[in-house]
Amino acid sequence: MSLTDLINNDIKQAMLSKEKDKLEALRAVKAALLLAKTEKGAMAEIDEQTEVLILKRLVKQRKESAEIYTSKNRNDLAEQELFQAAIIEKFLPEQMGEVEVTSVVSGIIAELGAQGMKDMGKVMGAAAKKLAGKADNKLVSEIIKKLLGN
Repeated sequence: MSLTDLINNDIKQAMLSKEKDKLEALRAVKAALLLAKTEKGAMAEIDEQTEVLILKRLVKQRKESAEIYTSKNRNDLAEQELFQAAIIEKFLPEQMGEVEVTSVVSGIIAELGAQGMKDMGKVMGAAAKKLAGKADNKLVSEIIKKLLGN
């Protein structure tokens, strides 16, 4: 079942159970996917990697909004944004943990023969391709810096 079908089914369920906040998050995902499909030069169907990127962007936007709301003492709005982020995250592939990412990055460093921080770009590029959608790039970057900084 495609992501669009999953979203549509969840929208129907949210409508039937009258879950307004969940429905709002799901409709935002559906709108983002439709927008990506109808962009100039886009294909009729978007691939899974693009779907993951769209979902990650939506989650990031909501988390950043929640931080802003929290800093302005609007916890009610921050909670709503974090709730929507949690709903959207359910459609993302399971994220790898720090230990798993460290082992993958160590393998990439050994494979490329990286020797120090000067090779950070090479390692990050290879890691970004290998771990696309499976790990947060911020975490990957921190691990690479830690491993290459020695």
